[in-house]
Amino acid sequence: MWLRTINILTLVASVLLLASLSVEVLYSRQFASFSGLYSWAMFVVCVIFLTDFAMLMWASDNRLHFLARNFPMLILSVPYHTIINLSGVVPNHLATMVLSGVVLLRAVMALFITLRWLIESRASRLLWAYVATVLLCTYFASLLFYEYEAPVNSSVRNFGDALWWAAMNLTTVGAEIFPVTAIGKTICVLLPVLGTAMFPVLTVYITSLYNRHTTNGGTQVAEDDANQKI
Repeated sequence: MWLRTINILTLVASVLLLASLSVEVLYSRQFASFSGLYSWAMFVVCVIFLTDFAMLMWASDNRLHFLARNFPMLILSVPYHTIINLSGVVPNHLATMVLSGVVLLRAVMALFITLRWLIESRASRLLWAYVATVLLCTYFASLLFYEYEAPVNSSVRNFGDALWWAAMNLTTVGAEIFPVTAIGKTICVLLPVLGTAMFPVLTVYITSLYNRHTTNGGTQVAEDDANQKI
């Protein structure tokens, strides 16, 4: 029961992180700088992630193996921004970029946790899992693209442009917006790969529906023939 409760809290923390990151990106244009409210939200999220990690490690049969396997999660769950703010240390440019990378990877981890819950809770609905993955990945990619490209790319005038760009690239259609930053170019390469990898899921779903309909139809025809013979 307590493991289930902490898992639910972890899911809530993941959604909180993605929501607060969205608000921060959409309403604050200061690169690699975060508001006090967002910093507190990250602190709460990190505390929940650390609690979840500690509980799962304590319940594990082999704690050292669990620690080694999930060590990256532990590193990403440390509230670095809160520690730096409380210590009064002013980070240099390199440290600021590293902290921004930690925030990015932590958001990816939150996205993974949210997607895993959606897919597992709808395991019998393959289409729902596909749609949820496409929508969340598109939104998250557009959020990152807007954060890094909007200040330096004149083609990205608002978040709608970034959302359109991400959707077109995920569907491998492409858009008339070309990234100029390293992060933007990386996302531009990864999105079509992700879209190509996820498309077979939709194909499998449609094929399974067709096979099921064909099988049921064939069975019904055979039963009708047998009844007529009788």
